[in-house]
Amino acid sequence: MNLNIEKIGQIAIAVTDINQSVAFYRDILGLSLLFEVPSGLAFFNCGGTRLMLTTLQGKAEDHKTSVIYYQVLDIHQATAQLKAKGINFEREPQLAAKMTDHHLWIGFLRDPDQNLIGLMAELPLA
Repeated sequence: MNLNIEKIGQIAIAVTDINQSVAFYRDILGLSLLFEVPSGLAFFNCGGTRLMLTTLQGKAEDHKTSVIYYQVLDIHQATAQLKAKGINFEREPQLAAKMTDHHLWIGFLRDPDQNLIGLMAELPLA
């Protein structure tokens, strides 16, 4: 049976301080805050995919996170903007793969809870 999954609809990230994390995702990464729920939830729009920040609810082991890769058009400009906001990179963006029609660049940074964040760009060949 094919479920016909078309895209990621929502990604949840467990955080310890909802206010600090909302500020990071809104003010540093520039994502649009959709709404907040008083129980410790905040929802953002990221290119049509909903990102949910959640305080720990239930067992801590249920709140492990995977690396989420945020795609940008110009990784060099995005890196400069993030550094201007005081963000240190875990790994500076670098060429990860040469494709037939573009070069894939990837770098890594961390959010306030030390979740690893991937920043990526598919740069067209000149």
